[in-house]
Amino acid sequence: MITEKEIIDFIETEYWKSNLQSDSDIFETVRISGDDCYELIEKFSKKYNVDISNFLWYFHHEEEGSWNSIGWHFYKTPDKLVERIPITPKMLAQFAETKKWEINYPYHQLPEKRKDILFNQIVLIITAILAIIGFLINII
Repeated sequence: MITEKEIIDFIETEYWKSNLQSDSDIFETVRISGDDCYELIEKFSKKYNVDISNFLWYFHHEEEGSWNSIGWHFYKTPDKLVERIPITPKMLAQFAETKKWEINYPYHQLPEKRKDILFNQIVLIITAILAIIGFLINII
C-alpha cells in the first residue's frame, strides 16, 4: 500500500521540504507553478505507474509564463476559464493505488482557438514587420 507519507516524501525529495500534509494543496504549499507542476505529475506517473491520460493541467495550475504574455491581458488562458481543483498527497496516494488519474472534471468547454496566443503571434508579426521597415529605412 502506498501511503500519503510516501507521496509527501517523494514530492519533498523532488523539490524541497515544505510542511506538506495529507490534505495540502501540493502546488500551493510547495510553491511551484507552470511546467514544474506538470513535471511533478509526470514523475509521479512514472514512479508509481499511474495512467495520467485524463489529467487536465488547467484545472490544477497556471500556464507557464502566462503572466508575461501580452495576450493574457486581453484573453483568458485555459486555467482562468475553469475553477481550480487542488491536488493533495492523499489524492496522489489513491491514484498510485488504483494506477489511474481519477478526477471527474466538471463539464467545461474551452475555445477551439487560443485567442491569447493568436494575439501574441499578431503582435510578434507586427513587431517584426516594423523592425524590418525600420532597418530598410536606415539603409536607404
